[in-house]
Amino acid sequence: MIYPLAALDVPVNELINKVAKQLQTTEGITPPPWAGLVKLSPHNERVPEQEDFWFVRCAAILRTLYAGGKPVGVERLRHKYGGRTQHKVSPQHHRKAGGKSIRLALQQLEKAGLVKKEKTGRILTAKGRSLLDKAAAS
Repeated sequence: MIYPLAALDVPVNELINKVAKQLQTTEGITPPPWAGLVKLSPHNERVPEQEDFWFVRCAAILRTLYAGGKPVGVERLRHKYGGRTQHKVSPQHHRKAGGKSIRLALQQLEKAGLVKKEKTGRILTAKGRSLLDKAAAS
């Protein structure tokens, strides 16, 4: 079945929010018990304030895998979700995001059948691509 819009043709925030709502009903994708207690990256000042931030992060990872087309590893995702630290006196520097949350999200997406592990990273399965395409079409 061909969908009228690809997942790259719709606004990113709308797509990620739609996919996050669908992931909340997906079996096997649940936030870990420590998720609300830790920052996801050293450049952040506080822990995430959204209730469904875990599902939003999983949806963002799915879209990143969709857009790339090539296998993506945890290190590359750590760099993508990192950011600049804010310093008063010294220059700003880029910091990578924490790897545990990204790794765990990828493992949960694998168990759900949306992502597949390869030798050089992880890629989107046909089920994951279909999920993103359906969300883009609706």
